[in-house]
Amino acid sequence: MTLDQIDLALLTALTEHPRAGDLELSRQTKVARATVQSRLRRLTEAGVIADWDPTIDVAAAGFEVQAYVTLEIAQGALDEVARDLEAIPQVLEAYVTTGSFDVLCRVATRSHPELQATLVRIDQASAVVRSTSVMVLSVLVAPRVLPLLASAEPVPSRRAPAYRTAHRTRGKVFPST
Repeated sequence: MTLDQIDLALLTALTEHPRAGDLELSRQTKVARATVQSRLRRLTEAGVIADWDPTIDVAAAGFEVQAYVTLEIAQGALDEVARDLEAIPQVLEAYVTTGSFDVLCRVATRSHPELQATLVRIDQASAVVRSTSVMVLSVLVAPRVLPLLASAEPVPSRRAPAYRTAHRTRGKVFPST
């Protein structure tokens, strides 16, 4: 899907004011409420807006010990590893990767002993051949998307112009005044 300037304005407004309703988003983006509604529906159906969940800071919720874990897994065991990782609540996300390891996970725990227990549990998965973990000390760049979207080549808006270049009167076309 290609995003235009209205889509970007709407996504920016949603990011800055996630609890804003359609009317407020209409005011902020300076487009009609019906346009906001149709754009939100289109962005949601296309998967650009993945969910309407709140963004939760796990460290602020008490899970301050975080780490990234790389996994080398047995060949053909991706489904099994996915099931094993999904069963561990401390695994926040996992991605299949290229390179010297197969899976990259992010984990969060309340303490170092809990992190150690989580790492042991990950290593006990039968398809995990080797794991390596790296502790997170602090957040340097928080998760973000808007700078990426804003850096893309601008796409002209699909919005109809505020004026018509011609109007019809009884079958005849006259230039706008």
